[in-house]
Amino acid sequence: MRRLLIVGCGDVGMRLLPLLHGHYRIYALTHSESRMDLLRASGAVPVRGDLDRVQSLRRLGGLAEDIVHMAPPPGTGRRDPRTAHLLRALASGRSLPQRLVYLSTTGVYGDCHGEWVDESRPVDPQTDRAARRVDAERQLRIWGRRTGTRVSILRVPGIYATDRLPLGRIRTGTPALVTDEDPFTNHVHADDLARIVSTALTHGRSGRAYNAADHSVVRMGDYFDLVARAAGLPPVPRITRTEARTSLPPTLLSFMSESRRIRNRRLCRELGYRFLYPTVEAGVAAAFGAGVHPDRQGTPYLSGESPPRQPIPPSGT
Repeated sequence: MRRLLIVGCGDVGMRLLPLLHGHYRIYALTHSESRMDLLRASGAVPVRGDLDRVQSLRRLGGLAEDIVHMAPPPGTGRRDPRTAHLLRALASGRSLPQRLVYLSTTGVYGDCHGEWVDESRPVDPQTDRAARRVDAERQLRIWGRRTGTRVSILRVPGIYATDRLPLGRIRTGTPALVTDEDPFTNHVHADDLARIVSTALTHGRSGRAYNAADHSVVRMGDYFDLVARAAGLPPVPRITRTEARTSLPPTLLSFMSESRRIRNRRLCRELGYRFLYPTVEAGVAAAFGAGVHPDRQGTPYLSGESPPRQPIPPSGT
């Protein structure tokens, strides 16, 4: 049985565990004593370690053939020392990982002024937050070429789920921008993202990036209004960008300052992925039991595609 190490086993990692249970011996890195029992109960072997303390990661060398790296970078700076510490630890073992999947962000593209974006677009990080992800991607690509480990990168947009909806923001009446100034935003359901990770483990190409976004084309304020309607709440107020600069915190403004429409053709063509929740409309409706349920066979992005590959572990595991 292959051994898999999950680094950063949060919400998406916990959704990934049952997909891989019985096919891998799964280890999960954690620095929190309080999560040890939860990880064990979910089928993972907890491994104590802190990505900010490289000496605590000695057990990781040679521990697993496959790695899923979902740990975020630190909250400051333009580099990701945590990824550097992880790679140093993995390289210390007698054997190197064969495959590694990293969860990055679509924020690496920067502000694209509402244009359609695929993986061939050069990265253009415009915040320190995005620059840290670009640095992690760069480290991983270089390490993969040097070691022969097959590194695949998933660029992830806004993650949502039944318990990850912006209800607090809607209830407090935090405004969105007026329609003609409202940025396009992109989404993926947490259940779909877990399945995409599983698919990338088996079918992701070496050195390849994949946009892990669903098929939605929606503006940020329209997404909030969609959730508000489903929850029986009033729509969020709308203000101009000029008004937003004087009334909203800088962190929120930074998200409103980038607009892009993410293409997922590579994910659907190369990996054959089909979504449980193809759009946020389907996911939000299902979350509120509105009678619109996801197509469990998935919805193809393009007509004439070959049959989809399913997110199952490789043979012989």
